[in-house]
Amino acid sequence: MRIDVLTLFPEALEPVLASSIVGRAVESGIASIACTNFREFARDKHRTVDDRPFGGGPGMVLMCEPVFDALEHVEAGHEGQASTRVLLTPQGERLTQRVAQELSQEAWLVLLCGHYEGFDERIRTGIDAREISIGDYVLSGGESAALVLIDAIVRLLPGALGGESSAHDDSFTDGLLEYPQYTRPREFRGMAVPDVLLSGDHGSIEAWRREQRIERTLARRPDLMQDRRDEGRK
Repeated sequence: MRIDVLTLFPEALEPVLASSIVGRAVESGIASIACTNFREFARDKHRTVDDRPFGGGPGMVLMCEPVFDALEHVEAGHEGQASTRVLLTPQGERLTQRVAQELSQEAWLVLLCGHYEGFDERIRTGIDAREISIGDYVLSGGESAALVLIDAIVRLLPGALGGESSAHDDSFTDGLLEYPQYTRPREFRGMAVPDVLLSGDHGSIEAWRREQRIERTLARRPDLMQDRRDEGRK
């Protein structure tokens, strides 16, 4: 998979993208990630990328020209290959595991990170992008959201986690939260590992984990259980 990130602050992204699972996926060729700075496409000597909003109001708004020019420059380098454009905005659809799975099937993603008071509306309407939000809150810029989205997607790519089944048991993969996990020591400060996990009975372990997933989801995220029931009726 190829991922291009268009941003005003590539330096905020690059160290994280070179680390951990995402960094290993890039090193092994599973993913290719590049950052492009909008400011490189500014049209004046001051490299201006934002301006005051028409109609008044606080803050500054990202201008059309540098954003469109950056996007067209990135895509011109790969003619014949269609990209899937993603606009990171609090007004977009909520990022879920299902959305991450859908995007992990794409060959090429172009992520556009907003900043200041956001994008000129003509960027939103003119580039035909999928708009995604990582939650019902506002960040200073789209860079943090881009990192979250990239992490959620890359870990689903074949080979990224090492064990191919590693992502299958994650929370939200099938609409349930993950079961409790334990490792050594067997007892810590009076808290013991459940006996079933030490039994060697894989059938009982699987049944226990399934039960725990359901109980935990009912207790913490009953909305997910309702979503599963609604999905089952379709």
